[in-house]
Amino acid sequence: MELLLLGAVIVAAGGFAFLNGFHDVSNSVATAVRTRALTPTLAVLLAASFNLVGALLSTSLALFFTDAGIGLPSGPTGLGILIAALVAACIWGVFTWYRGKPSSSTHALLGGIIGAGAASQVTNGPAMNGAGEALLLQIALPLVLSPVVAYLLAYAAVFPATWLLRHGSPAKVNRGNRMAQSVLAGAFALGHGLQDGQRTMAVILLALVGAGHATGSDMPLWVQVFAAVLLTAGSLFGGWRITHTLGNRLVHIDPLRGMTAQGVSSAMLFIGAISLHFPLSSTHTMTSAIVGAGANQRFASVQRPRAIRILAVWLGTAPVTALLGAVFFLALSPLL
Repeated sequence: MELLLLGAVIVAAGGFAFLNGFHDVSNSVATAVRTRALTPTLAVLLAASFNLVGALLSTSLALFFTDAGIGLPSGPTGLGILIAALVAACIWGVFTWYRGKPSSSTHALLGGIIGAGAASQVTNGPAMNGAGEALLLQIALPLVLSPVVAYLLAYAAVFPATWLLRHGSPAKVNRGNRMAQSVLAGAFALGHGLQDGQRTMAVILLALVGAGHATGSDMPLWVQVFAAVLLTAGSLFGGWRITHTLGNRLVHIDPLRGMTAQGVSSAMLFIGAISLHFPLSSTHTMTSAIVGAGANQRFASVQRPRAIRILAVWLGTAPVTALLGAVFFLALSPLL
């Protein structure tokens, strides 16, 4: 039974990786497509390629997740928690894509883990030792703070960008910013691969450790390739509903502010993944940067009612997926 549960975790993690790429490719391409820096087809191919490279480039963040002390129980109970969390995160991802709302796959996964872990305790199963502090301080806090930081940095970055380009003609400035956006779209996709690609690796590694098939100190190569390929495959299909929301319905954005938003969010993903080993939501970072850069204009450009609805989705992600994770774990508990 334990081997069957391990296989189910790997399959569910593959589905999560595919949906992550499908859901989040919009973050890489939305502003570049909106400002006509890239055609939709070229933008998706570029994003998918750099997602693959980013996921294959490093495993440090995945190992950080494993070492963060989430404290998953070993054996069937821990595997059941992971299955329930992954299914909950996938369902929420499909729902938010259908509604055209950008949302964090990482928040959804963490919410599912917390809910399933709580359900395990309710059924007198093993507890997730030390999970609360690790999830709050090392994982949840960076995810919550990143939208605020991205908004403020993007808003502030418009000032020096505008000053540096103040003597250029509009046509020349827009052309240069579109070229920069093309480069930054690839950079952001690379950062997305570094960040989100390693979520799937971490889940599979946790499952392997819980089942006694790995130590947790090294990432098996097949896990890294498995996660990278499925993330890339999802990116190639492109979730255009969310792309339309970010590029057309949330903010009226020009090439300069699109370039600024992509530059700020790309830098944050790289710093979080490589230097600080902090998990950052690419969705929250890019969306907040777009709103921050778009808000720094002389005319009202941000569609505030739509932005408020997106914020409500963000706030509801963890509670909803926690509830779904708990329900799915309770449904699985007779098999554990």
